[in-house]
Amino acid sequence: MYPDFPLEPPAPRGQPAFWVGPRHLAGDDGRLYDAVADTLSGLGWTGLTIVRGRHELDEAAQDRQVLRSTVLHVSPDALGWAQWTLADEPFHLGDLPIAWQVSARADTSTPLASWSAYFTTDVPGEAISDFLVALNGRDQEAVSRDDPELVLDTVAAHGWLRDIDQPQAAATDPTFTSHISLGEMPPLIQDADPRALTAEPDEAGPAGWQAWAEPALGAPCLWAASFAASIPHNLVAAFATSLTSTAPVLRRVLPEATKERLLRAPAS
Repeated sequence: MYPDFPLEPPAPRGQPAFWVGPRHLAGDDGRLYDAVADTLSGLGWTGLTIVRGRHELDEAAQDRQVLRSTVLHVSPDALGWAQWTLADEPFHLGDLPIAWQVSARADTSTPLASWSAYFTTDVPGEAISDFLVALNGRDQEAVSRDDPELVLDTVAAHGWLRDIDQPQAAATDPTFTSHISLGEMPPLIQDADPRALTAEPDEAGPAGWQAWAEPALGAPCLWAASFAASIPHNLVAAFATSLTSTAPVLRRVLPEATKERLLRAPAS
């Protein structure tokens, strides 16, 4: 790694730790890279760092002309990879910069991803980690892609409410702050389904899952996540299960937009 080029702002030291809930409003604790990278390391994924630009051996750190840095983690079977994009001029989702992009392919004969998932800052790291654990343990022959009810049943089991108008495609938490919905994918979402590229402007393309938290009506989103249409529903369900879990999470840094909504108890 290159310590001169931090992956994310360091969390304040000496801050008291709290167990907080609900998880979907708890943010990423200012350590979204570390939380997910630790999970990937534990799963045996290989981490690679690429720094593009000129670097002279005797050059002062402030004079280095670094154009771009990429942190990439590759699964042992080379079928999945996760990229930390926050330092790489990422594109935005819900007006928020995408921090992690996770992709997978069916086999090694092609370099192209079958699908990708995107997570902005303040998505709880636990939810991304559980998504990656499910991806790492997937069985390509046994994966079910045609049961969106799996996702909705998961969140409903944790107290989320199905949308009155779209009970088969959307749900929200009881405070109507966080949402998950199956619908048209935002632009630039990478997916191998050719309909994602060939759909006409007045034609509905393939549907993918989206999730987001909006602390107040019309307020900026706290976080957003987007899943390409070809992602197996059971992988999205793993994310949703973790996101909507009622188990508290450990936090030192609380999001300003939601900290008054969080229940908290000292960790020690």
